Amino acid sequence: MWAKSKTVFLFLVVNILVVTTISITWSFISAALGLQNDYYTYILGFSLILGMGGAFFSLFASKFMAKTMMGVQVVDPHVSDVRLQGLVQSVHNLAKGAGLPKMPEVGVYDSPEVNAFATGPSKSNSLVAVSTGLLHKMDRDELEGVLAHEVAHIANGDMVTMTLIQGVINAVVMFAARALANVVAGQMDRDAGPWVHFGLVFLFQIAFGILGAVVVNYFSRHREYRADRGGAQLAGTDKMVSALRSLMDTQTLIEPDQQAIASLKISGRSRSALAFLFSTHPPLEERIARLQQYR
Repeated sequence: MWAKSKTVFLFLVVNILVVTTISITWSFISAALGLQNDYYTYILGFSLILGMGGAFFSLFASKFMAKTMMGVQVVDPHVSDVRLQGLVQSVHNLAKGAGLPKMPEVGVYDSPEVNAFATGPSKSNSLVAVSTGLLHKMDRDELEGVLAHEVAHIANGDMVTMTLIQGVINAVVMFAARALANVVAGQMDRDAGPWVHFGLVFLFQIAFGILGAVVVNYFSRHREYRADRGGAQLAGTDKMVSALRSLMDTQTLIEPDQQAIASLKISGRSRSALAFLFSTHPPLEERIARLQQYR
C-alpha cells in the first residue's frame, strides 16, 4: 500500500511541477508575443491529462500488455520442471536480497532471442520474464546475473521513473506542437482552413516527438547502468559481467513485433552514433567496462 501511495504522491508532485514550469514559461512567451492565454491554458491541461494519463495507463497495464504481446507464461512456483524451479527460486532469492515487499511473478516467453525483461506498476506488483532462448543458451551463473539485473530494475523503481519521464515528455511534446502550430498558422492566410493547422500540429508533433525520444532514451540508458550495478551487488560482479559477455556472443536484433517493450529488456543494439541516440540500452562493451571498474 505504501508503494502505491508513494507512486500516486510522486505522480501528483511531478504534475504540479510540470504545470507550474510550463505555465510560468508560457506566460512570459505569450506576454512577449501578445498571444491570447485562454487557448494555451486549454491545450496545456489537455496535454498534461493525455500525456501523463497515457503514460500511467501504460504503466498500470504493463504486466497485462507484456503477457499478451510476448505470450509470457507465468511459472507456477511448484512446477515439477527442475530448470523452471531453479528459475523461480533464483528470482525469489534475489528479490529477498533486494528487499522487495512482494515476490515478483516469474514468466517465460517463447523466443529464440537471448533476453529478459522486468515490468509492473510497483515493487509489490511486478513480473520478471525470460526468453526460452536465454534459458537454453546461458549457464546458471549467467542466468543469475541476468535475473539480478532485472530484479535491480524493480528495486530501483525504474518502471515508475521511466513512466514519469515519458509522461512529462509526452505532455511537453503535445503542448509545444499545438502552441507552435497555432503561432505559425496565425501568421498564414486566414483562408488556409483548419486542415493547415492540423497538418502543422502533426508535423511539429513528429519533430518534437523525435527529440523527446532522444531524451527518454538517454535516461533509459542511465537506468541500465544503474541496474547493472544493482545486479552486481545482488549476484556478484563476476556473474553480472559473465551475463553481459554471454549476451554479446548471442545478441540478436529485437524482433519487430517486440519493439514496444524494447526498453524493458536487458539488452538492445545500436550500430552507429545516430542509432545510439535512439537506443534504450548502452553498448554491452561499455556496460562491461563500467562494471569492471567496481571490482
